[in-house]
Amino acid sequence: MSANDNLYSQWVGWAKILLPLFGLALLSTLFLFARSPSDGTDIPMAQVVELARDQQLTAPEFSGVTDTGAVLVISARSARPLPDRLDTAGIEDLRLRMDNPGGSTLVVTGVTGEIDGRSRTALFSGLVRLQTSTGYTMETNGLTVTLDTGMVVSDGSLEIRAPLGNLTAGQVTFQVDDSNTRHQMLFTDGVRLIYMPQG
Repeated sequence: MSANDNLYSQWVGWAKILLPLFGLALLSTLFLFARSPSDGTDIPMAQVVELARDQQLTAPEFSGVTDTGAVLVISARSARPLPDRLDTAGIEDLRLRMDNPGGSTLVVTGVTGEIDGRSRTALFSGLVRLQTSTGYTMETNGLTVTLDTGMVVSDGSLEIRAPLGNLTAGQVTFQVDDSNTRHQMLFTDGVRLIYMPQG
């Protein structure tokens, strides 16, 4: 064997050892220096404390069936337990849908509200909108829904757009009719109708 062949064999032998070690060192350098300490995600401690203290559900949805067989679905953007009433949840962007066995539907939406677990009621605060599948649209300032019976009662006066015209009333009550298949609307306290005949 010549000296050149011996030198080549030694070089190959060292290369088999050194090249993998060099590759390992290069990879280690990439992992160590690819991200500097200043690139870390800084989370303010005040925000961490607030998140730990503020228990909140995002996009919750509650559903159930009333005594009369209507299906209730309540959804919201967020919900959190009230500190002074742990059986009550404060709700933001509250929406309630009620599907009656007879096929009629009532949808109630509001900016804020509460779900009271003890009295089994949903309270809508501020501006509230009601829409029925029969073509009625109403706006009022607050209402209460009794979850067991499906009864809906407005807190005060409201404006109604109906298929037959525009109405104003001091209060509206939705209650299930005798057949337990649909809601009856009862307008009280100074009802006024502006009749608009259909052309």
